[in-house]
Amino acid sequence: MVRRPAFRLTVYLGDSDTWHHRPLHTEIVHRAHAAGLAGASVFRGVEGFGASSVVHTARLLSLSEDLPVAVVIVDTEERVRAFLPVLDELLGADRLVVLDEVEVVRRPGGGGRPA
Repeated sequence: MVRRPAFRLTVYLGDSDTWHHRPLHTEIVHRAHAAGLAGASVFRGVEGFGASSVVHTARLLSLSEDLPVAVVIVDTEERVRAFLPVLDELLGADRLVVLDEVEVVRRPGGGGRPA
């Protein structure tokens, strides 16, 4: 196993957030790809709340059109921090962005660009 330090950026959004009529999470992923970052994934939550304190849920009896979404990007700290100005352009106020140090564990011969 190969272990190496990496950096994770997580952006918390609502499913209905957009950038020029396009889902905001899609715009972030495409810009991360264009920036050459190692990887980005979008995760849709089934329930959550944010600064508004409104609980959004996917439960059948209380359907929500604005479920929580997390965009997760992992690469080196230098590359992730270099991407922050792109996020500043896309994200308005009241968006939660979390940065943390992580350890990437890979099996040799796993393919892909190492973080």
